[in-house]
Amino acid sequence: MKIGIVLYPTFGGSGVVATELGIALANRGCEVHFITYKQPVRLDLLTKNVYYHEVFVEEYPLFHYQPYELALSTKLVEIAERYNLDLLHVHYAIPHAYAAYMAQKMLMEKGKFLPFVTTLHGTDITLVGSHPSYKTAVEFSINNSDAVTAVSDSLREDTLRLFDIHKDINVIYNFIDVNKYPLIEADECDRSLLADENERIITHVSNFRPVKRVEDVVKIFEKIQKKIPAKLLLVGDGPQREKIDILCKKMGIKDKVIFLGNSNEVNKILCYSDLFLLPSQTESFGLAALEAMAARTPVISSNSGGLPEVNLHGITGFLSNVGNIDEMANNAIAILKDDAVLEDFKNRAKSHSQKFTLEQILPQYIAVYENILKEKIM
Repeated sequence: MKIGIVLYPTFGGSGVVATELGIALANRGCEVHFITYKQPVRLDLLTKNVYYHEVFVEEYPLFHYQPYELALSTKLVEIAERYNLDLLHVHYAIPHAYAAYMAQKMLMEKGKFLPFVTTLHGTDITLVGSHPSYKTAVEFSINNSDAVTAVSDSLREDTLRLFDIHKDINVIYNFIDVNKYPLIEADECDRSLLADENERIITHVSNFRPVKRVEDVVKIFEKIQKKIPAKLLLVGDGPQREKIDILCKKMGIKDKVIFLGNSNEVNKILCYSDLFLLPSQTESFGLAALEAMAARTPVISSNSGGLPEVNLHGITGFLSNVGNIDEMANNAIAILKDDAVLEDFKNRAKSHSQKFTLEQILPQYIAVYENILKEKIM
C-alpha cells in the first residue's frame, strides 16, 4: 500500500502516534508519505519507505490568517497524483479531514478516487471541534470520511454526544513500541545525576497547556515532598512554562524541580522515575501515562476522558476527580513510602502496558485500510 499520513508534527500524543504508526507501516513494506508543515519530531528520514513532503503556506497581505487547509488540500492532490497513493490517513478532524475531503473531490474530477481514514484524537472533538465556529465543518468532515477511528471508548462517546454522526466509529487504542522500553538494570540508570540516593523521582510530561493542569502537578508534588524526599522532573514546554516556574519559586520548591524541556528521549527519562503525575482536565486517551507504565512507572492521574481505560485504579496507580490535589498527593505518598508497595505498582504498570503494544494495534489499522480499499474496488 501507498499511504499518505497527515498530522500535526508536534510533541503531542497525536503526532507521536501518527509518526510511529507510519514508521511501523513502512517497516512492514508500505510506502508512507508524511504530509505536513514541518518534519514530525520523531521522524527519521533515513527510514526505508518513508517520505516527507512539506506544506508551504504563501504569505499574502489579503489574509489575516493564512489558509493552511487550502495549501494542504492542494499538496495532497499533488502527492497523490505524483506517487499514486492508495489512501490517506489523517489525524485530527481539524483541518485535516476537511482538507482530505476537498482533495478527494478535486481528484475525482481527474478520474481518481482517494479514500481517507480520519482518526479522532481528542482536542479536535472535545475542545475545538464542538465550538460553534467549527462544529458544522467537523461534523461534515467526519461523516464524509471513508472510515473513522477514535483512540478510546470515551472519545467515541464524546463524539457521538457532541455531533450528529452517522458513520461507524471504530475504537483503536493508542499504542507503544515496547522495544523502546527495555527493562533497565539499576546500575544502568544513574539516578544520582538528578536526585540524592534517598529521594524519589516524580515526573510529568506534557505540552504545558491549561488543559494539562501543570499547576496541579506542582501543588501535588509540594505536598509529597513534605512527607517524602523527592525531585520533580518536568518534561515539555508550552504557554504555561513561565507561570509554572514562578509558582515553584513562590512555593519554595524551585531547587527540587528540574525543567528538562521538550525531549525525544522520554523513554530514557522515565527510567529514572518512581511515579508519573497526569492530573489533566481531560485526556482522550493518555499516551503519556501509557509510556510511563511501559517504563515501569505507576501513574497518579485524574479520572477524566479515556484515562480510566489506561490507568487502572489501585493496580497501575490511582485515579481521582479533576482538581482533587489532596487525594492525589495522599495516593502518591501511599505508593512511594514503601519500597515493596512501589515495586508491586511498577510491575503491574509494566504488565498492563503490554496490552497496548504496536503488534496488537497495527493489524487493526491495516484492517481498516483493507476494508476501504476493498469497498473502493467494489
